[in-house]
Amino acid sequence: MKLGLALGYWGSKPLDRFIELAQHAERLGFDIVCTSEAYGSDAFTPLAAIAARTSKIKLGTAIMQISARTPAAAAMTAITLDHISNGRLCLGIGVSGPQVVEGWYGQPFKRPLERTREWLAIFRKIVAREEPVTFEGAQYQLPYRGAGSTQQGKSLMSITHPLRKHIPVYLGAEGPKNVELAMTECDGWFPFLMPPDRFD
Repeated sequence: MKLGLALGYWGSKPLDRFIELAQHAERLGFDIVCTSEAYGSDAFTPLAAIAARTSKIKLGTAIMQISARTPAAAAMTAITLDHISNGRLCLGIGVSGPQVVEGWYGQPFKRPLERTREWLAIFRKIVAREEPVTFEGAQYQLPYRGAGSTQQGKSLMSITHPLRKHIPVYLGAEGPKNVELAMTECDGWFPFLMPPDRFD
């Protein structure tokens, strides 16, 4: 059995405690340490500090909200953190809920499965870095050609070469369709807030 340590939300406490806990978990042989985000601190910044002070333990987001970052912005951050940590990043993603998506990010909470599927497809293309990225979906288009477009956008490829062409992505999911998406299109599943009796 592999063990992981969920550090949760950073808040505004001194970061030293998070780093000490991560170092202790690494000494004990834990597999992964994870940070979270909601509508305050982000999940990535504490992981960068932890990456600088550890060497073996995997670093995870549990969960990075996809409404907070476009697939391209998330891929840029993931590629950078994967380099900084020497290939230890495991990206946990999720859609969050309408309270946060509409209340904090100012985006409509519509068709979350479709949004997750499209987001993931673009993220994977960017990290694989096989060709300039194009995508035509219901919720995301690259390059963007919709209302207000200058029509000057072009397909691009990350100028930073990824350390790994496949960064593991886990989906934080509760509902049956979301769990199915985690099983078919992700590398794993974070069963967030699910009691053991629901695992039938």
